[in-house]
Amino acid sequence: MDPIERVTSLFAESTQLNTVALESQAAPIARAARCVVGCLLDGGKVLSCGNGSSAADAQYFAAQMQHRFERERPALPAVALTADTTILTAIAVDDGLDAIFAKQVGALGQPGDVLIVLSIRDAATNLQRALEASRERQMQVIALTGGTDADTADGLHAEDIEIRAPGFEAARILENHRLVIHCLCDLIDLQLMGG
Repeated sequence: MDPIERVTSLFAESTQLNTVALESQAAPIARAARCVVGCLLDGGKVLSCGNGSSAADAQYFAAQMQHRFERERPALPAVALTADTTILTAIAVDDGLDAIFAKQVGALGQPGDVLIVLSIRDAATNLQRALEASRERQMQVIALTGGTDADTADGLHAEDIEIRAPGFEAARILENHRLVIHCLCDLIDLQLMGG
């Protein structure tokens, strides 16, 4: 295939997935933004986690909150549980990889805080254990999932918010998750700072 045709095809696939996603994602994104704003206004914080590329997105979300998104504003309390290699490796060596997020949720999470879980396919055990730990800490959960991620969805409660990408290819799901993060950040800023 010609490289230009291939790039055109990839752009078209991404555009198509995001167009289809809009119908199912708009309401949960708006609800998730209200949830985060409520948490922050009550003095809470947002924790985020994921594996692989989703770990990078968890860190990206925390950076947008702590620093800024598109305009200057006070820093907002958000922590990516994927970012501290000392903590991650200490927990992994002593308690196993399955505990790396749950242990941090247990240490940092408080009632009313929000846990954002990002997963592009069936949730790893460490994400499932993070969900369990968030229940013990009485936290709200927002889950960004992909087309085949039944494990994460099964671990959610009725009051939790799932924002599912309707695709099955990892790259398209990740592109959608980044757009969802941008929408969340934009709505959070609008609700906190005004339009």
